[in-house]
Amino acid sequence: MTINTLYELARNSVEKFASKIAFSMFEGEDVTYAEAGRRIAKVQEILTGAGLRAGDKVALLSSNMPNWGVCYFAVTSAGMVAVPILPDFSGEELDMIIEHSEAKALLVSDKLFTKLSRETIERLNVVVRTKNLGVIAQRVREEGSTGIPKPDDIAVIIYTSGTTSKPKGVMLTHAALCAQVTISSSIFPVDGDDTFLSVLPLSHTYECSIGMIYPFSMGTRIVYLDRPPTASALMPALRAVRPTVMLIVPLVIEKIYRHQVLAKFNSTRFWRTLYRIGFLRRYLNRMAGKKLMKLFGGRLRFLGIGGAKLDGGAEKFLLEAKVPYAIGYGLTETAPLLAGAAPSMVRLGSTGPQAPGVQLRLENINPETRQGEIVARTPSAMVGYFKNPEATKEVFTADGWFRTGDLGEFDKDGWLYIKGRLKNMIVGPGGENIYPEDIETVLNSHVCIADSIVTEQEGRLIALVHFNREEIESMIDDWREEWEGKKEAWEAKTEQLKKEIMDFVNAKVNRFSRISEVVEEKDDFVKTPTQKIKRFLYNKSKKDGKTPDQPAAGK
Repeated sequence: MTINTLYELARNSVEKFASKIAFSMFEGEDVTYAEAGRRIAKVQEILTGAGLRAGDKVALLSSNMPNWGVCYFAVTSAGMVAVPILPDFSGEELDMIIEHSEAKALLVSDKLFTKLSRETIERLNVVVRTKNLGVIAQRVREEGSTGIPKPDDIAVIIYTSGTTSKPKGVMLTHAALCAQVTISSSIFPVDGDDTFLSVLPLSHTYECSIGMIYPFSMGTRIVYLDRPPTASALMPALRAVRPTVMLIVPLVIEKIYRHQVLAKFNSTRFWRTLYRIGFLRRYLNRMAGKKLMKLFGGRLRFLGIGGAKLDGGAEKFLLEAKVPYAIGYGLTETAPLLAGAAPSMVRLGSTGPQAPGVQLRLENINPETRQGEIVARTPSAMVGYFKNPEATKEVFTADGWFRTGDLGEFDKDGWLYIKGRLKNMIVGPGGENIYPEDIETVLNSHVCIADSIVTEQEGRLIALVHFNREEIESMIDDWREEWEGKKEAWEAKTEQLKKEIMDFVNAKVNRFSRISEVVEEKDDFVKTPTQKIKRFLYNKSKKDGKTPDQPAAGK
């Protein structure tokens, strides 16, 4: 059976899997597919009772919970357009997005409701609480109507949290989102025996398409956390839920690798010596992998990693530890998956081949590096940016392929390797192409660095680093004692560490990628919801000699 709209998908799943559990809140309620269908009808009744009709926009601003999926399918299967909004936006940005999207209704969770202005609430026909589907406020009381959507109708408008610019509204059709089900199932099939543990924001297309729409179409159970996925919250959930499938961003696994694995094998000279020997390192990683799989509940068969570049050291650990991971590649504009492979097919550093039904090619290829911009033809490509024809025109080629803005290369077997963002590429003094992401991978492999970005200033490469203070203090006792007693001692040590890091990096990169200075960023880098650093804040601020303002809470 071919499904081309979310209306067909929701109706089919509710009927076919009626008695099975669709959504669960960890240590909370279970919602069957039949109950999800009843709640979908209730939300549609509220919306039409406030005068909404097919084609109208409905904003969805909520933390993860069973009713998030209920609200999403209620809107899209009614022929209306869902506008899922990332909870990390500031209040001002939320007001702007709701106004720009022309939303007539809002489905919102309690904490996020308080971020909105009174003016925004008063403009809406109706505001519904996602927790219990109760009406918070209603301005319009007249009878609207639903409609059965067509495959080419707009299903959602997703406002991206780009690392380089203001948010843009990505318009995705029903057919584009349903095509992701076909793509995902052909790479890694799931069924009613699987259990997903969902920890990423559902308003991000990665989690929504692959972690919600796809499993819902297959009768799978999805479990949500009611709190941020910190170690203290995640560990009990992993033990209790014992997921078979989980999607994460690289930061999660990188923290585990650095804090649990690397810290252990760097703790003494004895362990460091053993870990440098190839066959012993592989053996130690395999033992650590067995512990990690037990930590994840012992049933994990697919750990999907996406949203940002994965550190090379962390990936090598996953591969040698025999963790069933896979790295997917895609963008919000492509709903998202463009390339990927099953865990049994992974190759170190690659996102896998182009996904089934997707065509990828390179443009403006550098003959020396064989790298070029990745462009894609996919059934999941966006229609364009909402009310922004100029930006839409810029991202499509003359023959209609989507320009990803990413640099990549293919090996002889067609496996794709992402090199970095085209906008981030730095041209060296001799015309060399320098990819800051490659240098950052080396920087982030240093045990004392939590995060970094590389920028260019007046022809010099500068590394901005955020030190892993806990790691430094736990590893080096005499530093910790001095630091506790005297702030100046820490500052002197960090100056020494900067030089060591510069030598460490420059010994591992080519000559035109060597850094000239290491600058400490004392605060955490400002990031997008998928944990990518908002580079434009630092590229601009450092060139201006300014420190970026810290974001408001939740941004």
